[in-house]
Amino acid sequence: MTATTDAAAARTGSTAEPMVRVEHVDRTYGTGTAAVHALRDVSFDIAPGELVALVGRSGSGKTTLLNTIGGLDRPDGGRVVVGGREVSSLDERGLVALRRDVVSFVFQTFGLVPVLTAAENVGVPLRMRRTPVAEREARVRLLLDLVGLGDHALQRPGQLSGGQQQRVAIARSLANSPRLLIADEPTGQLDSETGRQVMALIRAVVEAEGMTAIVSTHDPVMVALADRTLHIADGRLVDG
Repeated sequence: MTATTDAAAARTGSTAEPMVRVEHVDRTYGTGTAAVHALRDVSFDIAPGELVALVGRSGSGKTTLLNTIGGLDRPDGGRVVVGGREVSSLDERGLVALRRDVVSFVFQTFGLVPVLTAAENVGVPLRMRRTPVAEREARVRLLLDLVGLGDHALQRPGQLSGGQQQRVAIARSLANSPRLLIADEPTGQLDSETGRQVMALIRAVVEAEGMTAIVSTHDPVMVALADRTLHIADGRLVDG
């Protein structure tokens, strides 16, 4: 176990293997003089149950790193292991299984289906897994209550505020009980007060659901709520 993992375990009370292990990861887009080095020799661990804030300026590599961890992108070098699965070597079927069973995402854009109600949007992942109706409906009710929207189950996205829509998106991301939540600037489209509420909600649901989470953010509230902060600049991890 690395020193990074030891420190994380001390904070979270976990002595298990890391939920996320990133080892010497590189990612370059383009070639020659047009090459953009998005990630350069990035290494770190995240312990089970840890909430990590990823901080850096626009273009620093935050989104590329999150996409690499979640299997939406592949590194050119190094490896990524999530929940014991080496993401960087999975085939397409393995990546689909990873995103279905292990990893879930929350983005700036809420990505809700406009014609579906809040409850129906939350239930989409459960339908895809063919979860029995009674079990699915109970899980949806639980999640909407968890994010404070139990009374808005029958409303469609257009009837909800931006903060409420992001809460629905967070509830949907939890539907399949993921082990790792990846959130890329989840408050980017929200006002500061709503953003603070959403950040506090992410902290609460990580604890309530027993998940691990990595959240890219510029918000000092999220940084304060996190167990640890990773700083990235020009594709490299740097001291904060």
